[in-house]
Amino acid sequence: MRIERAGNQRWLVVNRPADKLWGPVKDFWQENGFQLPVDQEKLGILETDWAENRAKLPQDIIRRSIGKLFENLYSTSERDKFRTRLERNAQGGTDIFISHRGMEEVYTSTSKDQTVWQPRASDIELEKEFLRRLMQKLGASETQAQAALASAPVQASARVVTVNNQPVVQLDDGFDRAWRRVGLSLDRTGFTVEDRDRSQGIYFVRYVASNAAPTEQGFLSRLFGGGKAEATPNKYRVLVRSTGDNSTSVSVQDAQGQAEASANAQRIVQLLADDLK
Repeated sequence: MRIERAGNQRWLVVNRPADKLWGPVKDFWQENGFQLPVDQEKLGILETDWAENRAKLPQDIIRRSIGKLFENLYSTSERDKFRTRLERNAQGGTDIFISHRGMEEVYTSTSKDQTVWQPRASDIELEKEFLRRLMQKLGASETQAQAALASAPVQASARVVTVNNQPVVQLDDGFDRAWRRVGLSLDRTGFTVEDRDRSQGIYFVRYVASNAAPTEQGFLSRLFGGGKAEATPNKYRVLVRSTGDNSTSVSVQDAQGQAEASANAQRIVQLLADDLK
């Protein structure tokens, strides 16, 4: 096993086929206390439910004295979910990506009597921690896992350019590496990958602007308020295309495969570029 890195993105490379890893990776998340509402072995995707990080609760003397039962009365203002993607690589092994998404509850008035849930930035440290734990689950020692994470970073550049009046992300990476990195960015930035065709360099995605909230039973009404209609997701294709030995472009197409230059396409391209830097 080893960790590969590009910028602030990391992923685990394991010399085992994906079908031999699916069960252990599933067990890993369940052993860490997560439910897995998304379990799609065909696509190689596992996704946890929204979970509260109990470590963020204040460790005051009352809670320490009364114990875990009383702790359930407390609630934090943050929720986390994780997506794990397993993808076969050219060497017959598997690349494993863990991406984090977070929400936070914020006040909407100075009187602090109303709140809304809004996205917060992906937590790179949480992604690193779960990669470390997963390495240990798959057989590495703690020393080996720590050493893999501490390996020197590989620098890679991403920038937005315009090609034929269409916004495009230009990456200083070959296709294989760019394909992996774009997949991780899609997971991080709120897309739902419905399918992918690596031979054509296409991710088939659904996207809604990131204002959706956690849907834990018991606080859905607090998150959405009364009777608001949910936004309808739009379908796109994200095209990853080699433009040289160490150069790749990333562009957005509509659901029919036509070039997309709308405001949404520009927003998607900028989201990806910001995460790929």
